[in-house]
Amino acid sequence: MKAKRQPQQDKPEPTRSELEILQVLWEHGPSTVRFVNDQLNEQKREVQYTSTLKLMQIMVDKGLLLRDESSMKHVYSAAEEEGKTKGLLLNKFVDTLYNGSVSSLMMQLLGNKKTSKKELDAIKEMIKKLDKDAH
Repeated sequence: MKAKRQPQQDKPEPTRSELEILQVLWEHGPSTVRFVNDQLNEQKREVQYTSTLKLMQIMVDKGLLLRDESSMKHVYSAAEEEGKTKGLLLNKFVDTLYNGSVSSLMMQLLGNKKTSKKELDAIKEMIKKLDKDAH
């Protein structure tokens, strides 16, 4: 049995800990609590299994995760695609901190961190593609 899907705009914004869990699920696909907990312990910090379980249960209730209860081990998956969730969070971030100005965000990003030639080339290619698509 799976949790019901809610429209994304009705779902609360994920917390930092919830985003860490979503990152594991987006990277590895549907997983058990044990697998997610092990990944968090390897990648982030020490997390107790019971804390991960409780948070994932809350995330199901909030509509952020789906739970497949068809087998002995419950398998959890993200309710929304990674790009959709990150896009909504990014739009909110840009609106809140940069008054909706993407160029202000980009200037801040490029000014705060040394950007590699490879990254700059990729950014230039993306801009060329966006410019071409706009015409």
